[in-house]
Amino acid sequence: MASSLRIVIPCDTFAPDINGAARFAERLAGGLVRKGHEVHIIAPAFDTSEGPRIENHDGVDMIVHRLRSHKVPQHKTLRWPEPWGMTGKIAKVLEEVRPHAVHIQSHLMVGRFALQAARRQRLRVIATNHVMPENLMRYSLLPRFLHPLAMKIIWADAGRILRKMDALTTPTKRAAELLEDAAKVSGVLAISCGIDASRFANNTPTDNSNPVALFLGRLDDEKKIDVLLRAVAKLTEHPKLQVELVGDGGERQRLGALARELGIEDRVHFLGHVSDQELPGIYERCTVFVMPSIAELQSIATMEAMASGRPVIGADAMALPHLVHDGDNGYLFPPGDVDRLADRLRRVLTADEAELARLSENSLHLIRSHDIERTLKIFEDLYQGVGEAVPTTDDNRPSYMLPIGRLNDSVRARLQDWREDAVGLRRRAEDLGQEARERLSDVREGVMGQIGELRAEVRRQAKKFRKRRDR
Repeated sequence: MASSLRIVIPCDTFAPDINGAARFAERLAGGLVRKGHEVHIIAPAFDTSEGPRIENHDGVDMIVHRLRSHKVPQHKTLRWPEPWGMTGKIAKVLEEVRPHAVHIQSHLMVGRFALQAARRQRLRVIATNHVMPENLMRYSLLPRFLHPLAMKIIWADAGRILRKMDALTTPTKRAAELLEDAAKVSGVLAISCGIDASRFANNTPTDNSNPVALFLGRLDDEKKIDVLLRAVAKLTEHPKLQVELVGDGGERQRLGALARELGIEDRVHFLGHVSDQELPGIYERCTVFVMPSIAELQSIATMEAMASGRPVIGADAMALPHLVHDGDNGYLFPPGDVDRLADRLRRVLTADEAELARLSENSLHLIRSHDIERTLKIFEDLYQGVGEAVPTTDDNRPSYMLPIGRLNDSVRARLQDWREDAVGLRRRAEDLGQEARERLSDVREGVMGQIGELRAEVRRQAKKFRKRRDR
């Protein structure tokens, strides 16, 4: 393990938000804490409060500095942090923590002000880009004819900020190429968000006798969930097919109305936000995971479904073909094409046991290239300013994109051994997690008190230092 590091991760969105950027930051922070590093999150408050607190995310306690924020009126879940004095607030956190590196998660509000504060203190700053302008346009209130111009402006602004980073990353090669072309930046590193596949491992075979199509993510326009509902409505020969939608967003009411209009309201289930403890079971009981989105830079939810050993269907757009290998672990369909999505669903719903097993095994085989331990090691190096020339994850090697067909017996045997080991790890982790949750309430106040004392001591030491310096 690298020597213990202090890392500050400023985020424009963080748990309890459910989206790719928030989930990546949460899993990254959790992994770093488990490896013995000190992690501080800076993120908008999800209520009217602000300031530091101990929060439990990804199964571990971490320090989260919440910024006063306000709900964005035209968006169901997005919050807007107050910009007034934000640089000073972030600078204060950085002065107290004295991090080895600052890892911003977007160039928007919090990341932008964090860059200013970090540069003034001559700190190392890296960024991971999760932003697609398409994610912003629906809720911008701009007329549609202005969207292309607005996207050009957003990309130009992104380039102006991101060029100031000591290192710049994004989850896939396709996303890196897009960022370099659109934002006019160079040297973008493709590093998978990574996943601890053992958290979703199970021995439950994929079954289509009581089929469930699952979507997990924001219920927002660019996710194109309406395409999924329209495709399901066309499968009249499969009246038992259920749809589960996990997450929330601005399209929730419209999607409910569409389900009623299509006559499938009784088969579409809005599950809202779910806990980390519930999540593996939701993937485990589904038949197929569907991601119709047109703006995915990776899709952590699709990776989780693959780790659960489920076939995946995705739009042939942006970075989804990096995960969904057509005919191997699932199927691609042209973005927005309802009939083609219905056809892909039909293939899974009519597949025999052997074919479902093949798709499932290939999902497991591919997801092993996204091991989060490799991702964490690369970021540990980047935080210390080493390894920028060659860091990559195994999914960016040429062999990852080669056709699979059916795994040979030797690979299948090794994969089954890995699966058994991963299931054992998951069960032990769940047992330990339950015990930890039972103890958490007893220690939370004590830990928070210790953090407060530490902050006060750091402020006293900093004041003494400034007085000696000014003499």
